[in-house]
Amino acid sequence: MTRHTDDDGSAEESSEDDRGDGRDRGEPTPGVPEAGRDEQPSIFVPDDGEIPEDDAIGARDSEAAAGADDAATRAATDGGVESATGGTDSTDLDPDAYDPVDVFPGGDLDLREGADSCYKCTSCDTSCPVAEVDDEFPGPKFQGPEQWRLKRKGDHDIDESITSCSNCMRCDDACPSSVPLSQMHNEARGQFVERQMEKLSVEYVRNRLLANYRTSARLASMFPRTASFAMNFGPARWAMEKVMGIPKERDFPEFATETFREWWKARGGAKVENPDKRVAYFHGCYSNYNTPEVGKAMVRVYEHFGYEVMVPPQKCSGTPMFANGMLDDARRHAETNVENLVEAIGEGADVIASCTSCSMSLRQEYPELFDLHGIDDLAEHTFEAMEYLRIHEDLEGELDAAGGPDEERELAYHAPCHARNQGLARQAVETFRDVDGVTVEDVGDSCSGISGTYGWKEEKYEKSMEIGEEMFEHMEDAEGDVGMTECPTCAMQMEHGTGYEIEHPLQLLEDSLGA
Repeated sequence: MTRHTDDDGSAEESSEDDRGDGRDRGEPTPGVPEAGRDEQPSIFVPDDGEIPEDDAIGARDSEAAAGADDAATRAATDGGVESATGGTDSTDLDPDAYDPVDVFPGGDLDLREGADSCYKCTSCDTSCPVAEVDDEFPGPKFQGPEQWRLKRKGDHDIDESITSCSNCMRCDDACPSSVPLSQMHNEARGQFVERQMEKLSVEYVRNRLLANYRTSARLASMFPRTASFAMNFGPARWAMEKVMGIPKERDFPEFATETFREWWKARGGAKVENPDKRVAYFHGCYSNYNTPEVGKAMVRVYEHFGYEVMVPPQKCSGTPMFANGMLDDARRHAETNVENLVEAIGEGADVIASCTSCSMSLRQEYPELFDLHGIDDLAEHTFEAMEYLRIHEDLEGELDAAGGPDEERELAYHAPCHARNQGLARQAVETFRDVDGVTVEDVGDSCSGISGTYGWKEEKYEKSMEIGEEMFEHMEDAEGDVGMTECPTCAMQMEHGTGYEIEHPLQLLEDSLGA
């Protein structure tokens, strides 16, 4: 039914005999305001114009009845405003009666709902390691919902401070309203680099080289010993800082004389065939070119539990590209990864990553930023390597039966920010706390400070070391003199700040199981 009011705004005419003093002269009674349009009585009329008997009683002998008969010839809403749908159940809108207002023009990526969820509690700002050491950095709240609202206006440029975000993603974990902060940061950073950064500037060239580490690592791996020496040669390091803005204090990681994929090929691939237990290993760039021992440990541990390991063709996860606003580069790599990993999923495999930044990229950043066929399936089937075993295997029982490693081990464990964001902050400590001969001490919840490529920029180096200072102190206070983490760049920072040898939890698991 459609609600109507009379055209003259009243439902019934009062008799002059009923009026109080002054009303017969047309003067309003003091203290009693005139009834507004929305306060006036209404009657209901169905779309066919027939007035129900009950509603018409008391109105037939008044001007309201005449108004209702007239109103029945047209559809109306409360207050006599014509309905945009013509008073029927039809969803077709009459353009002349409907005036849409789009406050924020929509696009391929509409983050309006997320931005509106922010109520400025500043939890993200207080959790941001960069904001803690950099007084000029406005923090995640500005870089996220506030900047997004501003940049929706066509004449507003992205603030350059977006390049100071380290992409640690701690703000996502801190937000009580689930505002997609890191997604907003990635989108804004990508637009800044694409539209505002000078493509011939030293900063852009340097960032592009850092973001595309896989390309330089692949070239270096052709002559690993020569490349490792040349990139850490004193004069070369000095020149890199002066010309490219890469801090001379940083030591480049050594390149493996045999990459993981070369080892995998020489080994003859998987040693276990089991169509009921399959995993596709996403090793990432660093485990392939720099620390193949991590990939080997992953393969041996999973084969110990009866898994058939697949190693599909793959490119970089895109994490360093997201951090540097190179979204087109990241998409090209993502297209290859999604295609090959989804094919493995179709063959019954789940996807396993030994780097927490890689697993975070595949399961969160890909579906947030790209619209690729199969991308949601990939996110659903992606796990971090230790996480997957803790879900599907009796790790505690296996470790108890194995009796622990041959030698006692004491390790200082740091949980990477990208592990915390996936709820994996305590997994290594919980896995090894009851293993004979193993002591794992958590060195706190502080950020390591390197945040991928952030700490590899000359202008950010001192800030990255200041962020990591708390972690360094806790590591030095720990009983052990060996560090442990799942993130390769956190491992660089831990070694750089303490001089400790750093291992991956998979390596300790391999030793403890005797795999």
